[in-house]
Amino acid sequence: MKQLFTSLVIGATAAVAFSTASAADMTGAGATFPYPIYAKWAESYKAATGNGLNYQSVGSGAGIKQIKAKTVDFGATDSPLKGDELEAEGLTQFPAIMGGVVAVVNLDGVAPGAMKLTGQVIGDIYLGKITKWNAAEIVALNPGLKLPADEITVVHRADGSGTSFLWTDYLSKTNAEFKTKVGAGTAVKWVVGVGGKGNEGVAANVQRIKGAIGYVEWAFAKKNKIAHTQLKNKDGQFVQPDDDNFKAAAANAEWTKTPGFGVVLTDQAGKASWPITGVSFILMHKTQADAAKGKEVVKFFDWAFKNGGAAAAELDYVPLPASVVKLVQDSWKANLKDASGKAVY
Repeated sequence: MKQLFTSLVIGATAAVAFSTASAADMTGAGATFPYPIYAKWAESYKAATGNGLNYQSVGSGAGIKQIKAKTVDFGATDSPLKGDELEAEGLTQFPAIMGGVVAVVNLDGVAPGAMKLTGQVIGDIYLGKITKWNAAEIVALNPGLKLPADEITVVHRADGSGTSFLWTDYLSKTNAEFKTKVGAGTAVKWVVGVGGKGNEGVAANVQRIKGAIGYVEWAFAKKNKIAHTQLKNKDGQFVQPDDDNFKAAAANAEWTKTPGFGVVLTDQAGKASWPITGVSFILMHKTQADAAKGKEVVKFFDWAFKNGGAAAAELDYVPLPASVVKLVQDSWKANLKDASGKAVY
């Protein structure tokens, strides 16, 4: 797993097969945010059942396009589709895993978790207003930290990305000028910076460029030993990314009141809440042209919900609560049908 993960970071994002593909294998495409846990689940599922998963870690935007075009069995996105779009496309959506997005930096002498940042300051950095690491705004947050006079290089996603959606949604909620000039979205018009494709590309650029700042899924930062920062949450507390703080952000999510379970967990209240917590979603067509494939996708995620919790925790993701899993299973029964109208699950 570690070798695979490293190869992804230093190489371009590409289609990655978790097993030798065969006609019976499931195909999926989309978000890079959940890639590490999907890889682990797929490896274990293949060993347990003999059935494989071929998943393309190409970003949420590409995953949405592919499921709409019916070129894959499921799409994956970290930016949930709204109810009207799901209805128009004949899609159903359900959550699969939760985790966190973190700010990462490349600064000599700055250890992981040592630096404190706020959404206001990061927004100003991404607007090109704060350009040096020893700027007064950053120094004021980090009086005990020796900060260099290095230029800041902003790194952002170059592709349509649910990770970018979570990042820009958070910055839009905490920096009014960022909301006006850039806004929240899977693909936005960046003011400054260099792009990287996938979490892998952003991580690689931050590791390569001294003075860089970027954003990646927490597992990418931790596994590749990239220095993350603390963030100030809605309650004014500086917090570290960890499972308990991701769970705290999700504690009050109103799953049943949002079409397609499309909750957004950025900037949630609570003293322990990590402010850029996100949910990764799966998209499937309500009418399954290949009912056997549709059933296999559901069986895979059902197996993962029941057996994949330990692997998720090991990779710093948060499994769905049992109550939410039950809601997802009910949605499969109600929404996924074969061509004759018979339930797939």
